[in-house]
Amino acid sequence: MNASATRSLPIGVFDSGVGGLTVLHAIRETLPNEDLIYLGDTARLPYGTKSPASICRYASQATARLQEQGIKSLVVACNTASAVALDELRQQLDPVPVIGVVEPGATAAVELSPGGKHLVLATEATVILGAYRNAISERDPNAEVRELACELLVSIAEEGWSNGAIAEDIVRRYLEPLATMAFEPDNIILGCTHFPLLQDAIRNVVPAGTTIVDSASTTAAVAAHLLADNGLLNERAAAGRLRLLATDGATRFARVGGRFLGEDLAVEDIELVDL
Repeated sequence: MNASATRSLPIGVFDSGVGGLTVLHAIRETLPNEDLIYLGDTARLPYGTKSPASICRYASQATARLQEQGIKSLVVACNTASAVALDELRQQLDPVPVIGVVEPGATAAVELSPGGKHLVLATEATVILGAYRNAISERDPNAEVRELACELLVSIAEEGWSNGAIAEDIVRRYLEPLATMAFEPDNIILGCTHFPLLQDAIRNVVPAGTTIVDSASTTAAVAAHLLADNGLLNERAAAGRLRLLATDGATRFARVGGRFLGEDLAVEDIELVDL
């Protein structure tokens, strides 16, 4: 395939569900003329409750399905898969570039506050894996990292209760243990793809000087740089096209996913596939 044909291929994005649509939204904002194809493995979510072997197998199968469509790069918009399966996926797709969501967020936090204090808000699975803690420590051994599992934030994001008193009260309750730790973070890293929807609620609760690091926007920025460095940016002026694939529940995917993508979705917009 010649260089021009490769540049015209879509970017593939996958997640275990709809949360990765926040990453997709950020990529569309950053690279509006790129074609995108998103796969939500909704039949097998959440990945976080599965064994590492199963996570790697599911991630590999999702990647293979996107590879069949013809992609020029892959964004793993799933914190669990990024933590567990990223190296295997890079081997599977080589030389196609593969980006996870953990590394960009960790890098951005360290660059903002060298030797600083970082708070990661994530799911229980991501906290148990220590994905952000390990990534931050690798980049800055002097950094201090705390991680909080905030499972209820996932639910309220999917219910559409991302703003207002309910969301702020729940965020405030999750942050209460920090007072007993005497830990005042320089940065709060949104370590779950659902949490960008809760940015306003989080910002209204934390001290004014605290920086919020959104792993969706940082991943989109890394994707843009990587495509540019590899000569893979689509050169056309027209807006990119979008395909949405799911392994189950097209109705729910459309209803909930629209909140994450920032636009209304119809059931007809979702293609059901088997892996």
